[in-house]
Amino acid sequence: MPSEVQIPKAEAQRFARYLLAGGAAAVANYGSRFLFSVWVPFEAAVILAFLVGLGTGFVLMRQYVFDAAGKPARPQAVRYVGVNMLALVQTLIVSSLLARWLLPLLGIALYAEAIAHAFGVAVPVVTSYFGHRNATFR
Repeated sequence: MPSEVQIPKAEAQRFARYLLAGGAAAVANYGSRFLFSVWVPFEAAVILAFLVGLGTGFVLMRQYVFDAAGKPARPQAVRYVGVNMLALVQTLIVSSLLARWLLPLLGIALYAEAIAHAFGVAVPVVTSYFGHRNATFR
């Protein structure tokens, strides 16, 4: 029988804080998309909302997750944006494919964009964690 993988307690606690901070950023992202959708098409609203979540996440992650507030913010911000460009691509692809193709194919029209965006925001959680841990806030 294979042995179980043991995650160090400090790493598990950091990931829990990441989920909380990321959750707050996701709420800012997801919620602002509805406001942006009043003025711009869905895909543009997803991108603008992503920027709201990006700023929220940077502040929270830097201060509460990765203990990086004492280091210069500018290089961290540049790396943070770089890591999140992958997340934006993931979010946009998943959101668009679900809203424009899969959900209509399944006959889901009511709240299709909201459902699609929720899934799109959730997709990059793990990839972003490792990117920020290993690159952004090192």
